[in-house]
Amino acid sequence: MSEVPADRFYLSSHEWAQEGDNGVVTIGITEFAASELGELVYIELPGEGEDVQFEQQFGEIESVKAVSALNSPISGEVIESNAALLDSQEPITDSPFDEGWMLKIKPADDSWKDQLMNPADYESQLNNS
Repeated sequence: MSEVPADRFYLSSHEWAQEGDNGVVTIGITEFAASELGELVYIELPGEGEDVQFEQQFGEIESVKAVSALNSPISGEVIESNAALLDSQEPITDSPFDEGWMLKIKPADDSWKDQLMNPADYESQLNNS
């Protein structure tokens, strides 16, 4: 069973969002998504200052199996991109909830959590798939 940390919110397409102390939201993909993708070979992420929109593609991740869209669990402005992932995608596979984070975003508004699944709902989705 894949890990589902209780301190995050989830999108049905297997992205997560975690609010930091300063209101900045960190996003990435879940352990389930990383394991389904397998060996990763490339990632494309937006740069600082770019806008992302809820449930819209913000980048791509390529594995030896396929190229997959990365969808944003929130709307807002990118304030930091995990540049280390451009050189090595291993942190996404090895530590998707920590070193494998993808973006830090300043949310467009405070209601972003209302649109996402809580950990129990996401876990239920995984169990039913």
